[in-house]
Amino acid sequence: MALSDPAERLALALTQGGLQRMTARVLAALLFTDQDTLTAGELADVLGISSGSVSTSVKALTGVGLIEKVPAPGSRREHFRLREHAWATLMSGQNQLVKVMMDAAEEGIAATGPETPGGHRLAEMRDFYAYLWQELPELIDRWKAEQNSSD
Repeated sequence: MALSDPAERLALALTQGGLQRMTARVLAALLFTDQDTLTAGELADVLGISSGSVSTSVKALTGVGLIEKVPAPGSRREHFRLREHAWATLMSGQNQLVKVMMDAAEEGIAATGPETPGGHRLAEMRDFYAYLWQELPELIDRWKAEQNSSD
């Protein structure tokens, strides 16, 4: 069984968004599966890729909080699934990236000077990330509250 065309298109979109190709395909497989979980072997079979590629992809997706390893009674194999509220978890985790970008822009302003063309560009960058830093937590909380009220 191979990924459907819509799943492959999603994987391509995720790749254009910055994910590695195999990681995007593993994520698409977990999003499109009718099963609650998939093992690494099942992912490799569905995608026609090596177990090493699956392992690398699973580590990357687990590391950013999109998927999780779950116990499967009666099975010795590791099972994986998309985390509940995966996208909110990803954005919450990326708040650290927002902070790093904001701090890097501030450091750049100090190096170039605030009144230089570079300083102006870096100030816009800093201000954008400062805005995200301030707004993302509340936005994510509101989204989670809406999700919980619709359950």
